[in-house]
Amino acid sequence: METIKLRETDDFIKLGQALKKAGLEGSGVDAKMDIQSGLVKVNGEIEERRGRKLYDGDVFEFNGTQVKVEK
Repeated sequence: METIKLRETDDFIKLGQALKKAGLEGSGVDAKMDIQSGLVKVNGEIEERRGRKLYDGDVFEFNGTQVKVEK
């Protein structure tokens, strides 16, 4: 499982931004399309909102890759 770190000043990261930060998407447009198509899971459930806030301990999955969000 991979991890991404939140900035020290942030309590959350939005799902679309997290996909880009993890290197799973090249652009916000690509992230939006894949999220709205139901291809991304957050904590084991399909998530279709790219603005979904991810907090410390959340896990998202795309294309067989799981990524944990850490503070």
